[in-house]
Amino acid sequence: MSLLTDYTLKQQQIEQLKTELQKLEQDERLKNEIEFKNRLEALMKDYGKSARDVIATLDPRGEVANREATKGGKAAGTRRKRKLKVYSNPHNGEVIETRGGNHKQLKEWKEQYGSDVVESWLQS
Repeated sequence: MSLLTDYTLKQQQIEQLKTELQKLEQDERLKNEIEFKNRLEALMKDYGKSARDVIATLDPRGEVANREATKGGKAAGTRRKRKLKVYSNPHNGEVIETRGGNHKQLKEWKEQYGSDVVESWLQS
């Protein structure tokens, strides 16, 4: 793309953004939200409080923070459970169920028969 083409494209994008911004500035909901924010910030300044103080006052048990940390019903800092893998040895009929690759018998099979062969025994 030439420099001139890039320049005209950017100008068009700027004009489009300007029209979108003007449309937003006309929206009453935005005006209300800006007014609320300004009043809240003025109150916080008058009383010497931070946003964190206001949140702690309105939500003393931290339910909002906990809800955000556990989005999707999962606790923060926990990993999802690994998928169960079932290997069936066709030579002796043994079955191994494991969620990881650190299973003693599975390691022995991989040493004896090779990793690719043992992976082909994967049932589910």
